[in-house]
Amino acid sequence: MRSHAPVGNTPLVWIDTPFTTDGTGFWAKLEGHNPGGMKDRPALHMVARARERGDLKPGGLIVESTSGTLGLGLALAGITYGHPVALVTDPGMEPIVHRLLVAYGARVEIVEQPDPVGGWQEARRARVAELLARNPGAYSPDQYHNPDNVAAYAALAAEIRADLGRVDVLVCSVGTGGHSAGIARELRRHNPGLRLVGVDTVGSTIFGQPARPRLMRGLGSSIHPRNVDYPAFDEVHWVSAGESVVTCRRLAAAQYASGGWSVGAVALVAGWVARTHPAGTRIVAVFPDGPQRYFDTVYNDTYCAAHRLLETATADEPDTIDHPGEREVLRWTRCTTVVDPLTALTGATR
Repeated sequence: MRSHAPVGNTPLVWIDTPFTTDGTGFWAKLEGHNPGGMKDRPALHMVARARERGDLKPGGLIVESTSGTLGLGLALAGITYGHPVALVTDPGMEPIVHRLLVAYGARVEIVEQPDPVGGWQEARRARVAELLARNPGAYSPDQYHNPDNVAAYAALAAEIRADLGRVDVLVCSVGTGGHSAGIARELRRHNPGLRLVGVDTVGSTIFGQPARPRLMRGLGSSIHPRNVDYPAFDEVHWVSAGESVVTCRRLAAAQYASGGWSVGAVALVAGWVARTHPAGTRIVAVFPDGPQRYFDTVYNDTYCAAHRLLETATADEPDTIDHPGEREVLRWTRCTTVVDPLTALTGATR
């Protein structure tokens, strides 16, 4: 095994402006300070556990679906543990990430059409299945359903506790469900009263909304990952792409610390939590990555103009619905009824 670039012990910084002006605010865990972002943690952990169990043999091929950040982590894991890596993505992957993955020695395959039901994610997963069938001995971490993805975030929770002690509210984006489940589970061992606020994107089906084409990447889903711990959430917010972009840019100008789609959405919600909770409430928001890879999307005026993202007005308050099935949401919206859509539809347990 080769040594790898340091992962973990990322900064925890205080954020107030542009969200508050009265001394309140929230703490942001800057996971973009990992070599490839937050998913370096589960990538290394899932590969290590698979090797320990014998699911991944020495020199075996790692195959996975990714929109980008986990791919960077798996490229790091492949170099660290001596495995070739094949990644399946779609046309939405940022060119800079694609080029970095190739530079890191990964093979990148791009699916050309979304699945009619499960969108790009299901199309990518189908290609992963084909690659596994064609490469005997290959292994897929399957980030959407692998419990090792959740377990990997215990260390992140421990870092937060070491810095802050008590945490009252945790705000996390939700995609595979790994970091929200893993961090909350560990923090609640010490703070049972912790409130977990999930941040999803408009057009995502995770929390019971209809799946639609989405610009935002890294949060949201067109499938239902088993790693999403529905009972752990106290509420969920959906945020649109334009609201995320405007928030990213406001945050960058005010704090220098910013990031991509997930960071903008999480910061918008965490700022609202800070404004609406009593002074002294200890709020932590997880920022999964930094701004650099989004130079041609979130921070590109031409791209944003083409998608009319900078025309979005960000409200101070979210809309509210009583149940995810009440109506389709198109802008920042909050709901305190959190249900597993598959269980709600079938009555079955997952």
